[in-house]
Amino acid sequence: MKLSHTPVETIHIWLHKVYVKRDDLLHPEFSGNKARKFAYFLENDFPSVRRLIGYGSPQANSLYSLSALAKLKGWQLDYYVDHLPSYLTGHPSGNYRAALANGANIIDLSNVVDRDGLDCEGYIRQRVLTGSDEQLFVPEGGRCAFAEPGVSRLANEIAGWKVAEQLSELVVFLPSGTGTTALYLQKQFQTIDPSISVMTCAVVGGDDYLTKQFFELEQDESLHPHIVPAAKRYHFGKLYHDFYQIWHELKSTGIEFELLYDPLGWLCLKHLWQQGLDAPVLYLHQGGLLGNESMLPRYRRKFGELIPITVSE
Repeated sequence: MKLSHTPVETIHIWLHKVYVKRDDLLHPEFSGNKARKFAYFLENDFPSVRRLIGYGSPQANSLYSLSALAKLKGWQLDYYVDHLPSYLTGHPSGNYRAALANGANIIDLSNVVDRDGLDCEGYIRQRVLTGSDEQLFVPEGGRCAFAEPGVSRLANEIAGWKVAEQLSELVVFLPSGTGTTALYLQKQFQTIDPSISVMTCAVVGGDDYLTKQFFELEQDESLHPHIVPAAKRYHFGKLYHDFYQIWHELKSTGIEFELLYDPLGWLCLKHLWQQGLDAPVLYLHQGGLLGNESMLPRYRRKFGELIPITVSE
């Protein structure tokens, strides 16, 4: 299975040249940053494991990737969510639909009698995990040390590409949820090529939340990526017209991006350029395109169809 050495393409947008690392072109069932973070589990043997346990949103990219991992390894995935919307259960789509097709057991904690006010992680740790070697628990979004080997491999690919392109410096930009990928990239670059810096933006929970996630994985603040503040507060999963518009503008590049993380990423990158950033930029495309299957109809219902704008020149 190909889980490395994705191509880098050059695009032009808003009068800027950008390199795009196409991690969306990894294995069709195991792509993007989740493939990098979960590569350790796929590539190593876990002879005792029978059940993979995770949690998060019913439309999370990690749900689909975990379901693909479980299917490939012959495990059962039990995935816990706070709540399953009745519309989604009646009309499965996106990552939820694909995970069900992979055999995922998606457990709605709003229906269990012994929840006792626990959040998903707390419920799993107190009610589900037994200490058995048959269980393998992966925290939300793959935020764990097991993600480091796959992300380090990605960092080495990028560093090798930079040398081949004869670039003296490079900014790697990506939007973040838990920030796991951004942190482990920055940590690896500090060792192999300090002229590469990582910049990111907080899509989930704001800058303080993202900083907290960094510290849970790495206490040395000098190894943390640079967080680019958004121009205003955006709530995760809410529909915004400027997100929809920038997604349409990006279609002029010939590359499809996803609608949940990428719009804020590109808005923050655009703001950096307006502030004078002139270093070469490599944007990490982290996949997640299956989520557009559910997000795009929501945007169309709220804002209608938009006419794509040519912004590459």
